Amino acid sequence: MESVLEYFPLILYILGAVLLVILIILGIQLIKTVNKTNVILEDAYNKTRSLNGIFNAIDSITDILSSVSDSIVGNLTTIIGKVFHRKRKVKEESENDE
Repeated sequence: MESVLEYFPLILYILGAVLLVILIILGIQLIKTVNKTNVILEDAYNKTRSLNGIFNAIDSITDILSSVSDSIVGNLTTIIGKVFHRKRKVKEESENDE
């Protein structure tokens, strides 16, 4: 029993050292992985920045098309409103004449 108590701390120290070495290796691998991920993300960010001009052009074109369609719809609405408004006035005048 006494020999077990002498060797038990030695075994724990060895296992602790092995665990420390394993954690250091895993930490180094994690740092390498994070660096590779940063390179990939930076490349993707640069590529999306180059596409910002295209997206801005598409946005301005859609704004122009939207304003043109709004003006066309507005003009058609006023024309249709005038046509139906005149018919009502004609009907009212013919009813008043009778």
